[in-house]
Amino acid sequence: MKLFRFGPADNEHPGVILPNGKAIDVTSFGQDYDEQFFASNGIERLANWLKGNTDFCPEVRPDERTASCIKRPSKIVCVGLNYAKHAAETNAPIPAEPILFFKSTTALCGPNDDVVIPKRSEKTDWEVELAIIIGKKATYVEKDEALDYIAGYALHNDYSERAFQLERGGQWVKGKSADTFAPLGPFLATKDEIPDPNKLNLWLKVNGELLQDSNTDDMIFDVPTLVSYISQFMTLLPGDIISTGTPAGVGLGLKPPRYLKPGDVVELGIENLGVQRQTAVAFS
Repeated sequence: MKLFRFGPADNEHPGVILPNGKAIDVTSFGQDYDEQFFASNGIERLANWLKGNTDFCPEVRPDERTASCIKRPSKIVCVGLNYAKHAAETNAPIPAEPILFFKSTTALCGPNDDVVIPKRSEKTDWEVELAIIIGKKATYVEKDEALDYIAGYALHNDYSERAFQLERGGQWVKGKSADTFAPLGPFLATKDEIPDPNKLNLWLKVNGELLQDSNTDDMIFDVPTLVSYISQFMTLLPGDIISTGTPAGVGLGLKPPRYLKPGDVVELGIENLGVQRQTAVAFS
């Protein structure tokens, strides 16, 4: 199943993309895609509800804004330097263990919303990433059981302000958390739709130029490893996001480095997880 959300930022609603591609409004199901939805076996309940109610659900207009595919979660956990070629382009050693950092949940936005370059930013960068959506409470999960805790997957652009991240002291979260720095979607694909998340093509273009072109098989730590590892240090709640790292081709790694300026258009996608498009605008 493909779950999406739509509507203005102050009035978002849940929807489902049917196998025939039709997008329907499932507001009448009575629950948004939040922690409680996933914690209460929401995906299965929604699938059963649709069997008798699909015909009564209105179609979502193509011109509706697409929102983040899940409602604001308790946390967004990100993994740094998780692609071998990306570590190489940034002159960083291959990590012995996953590098973890947080991204503020207020950064979450729709997949086609503008990306707002923050005040005093000169180094806003792009990062196409596979996002894992947690389906049930996970604490001290074993690797061979990790997939049982996943609800599905989504496309994420882990925008980063490199000066804030690397030159201002402290932790990376400062460079990762500006408003609009976490476009998610266009939909959440339930895990049955993605048989092997460790073999997905992913790409990103800036102004039509292909800059990131890779596969999740270049990840140093694969999906089950990440879920298990992170759960050793914190409880993952239903609806939480794990962003699994980005491949080579970010602005920081180009020679010379290149960063976004107002008017730039960023397009990105992951195999079977859709595409995004953002236009960079200055903060005002």
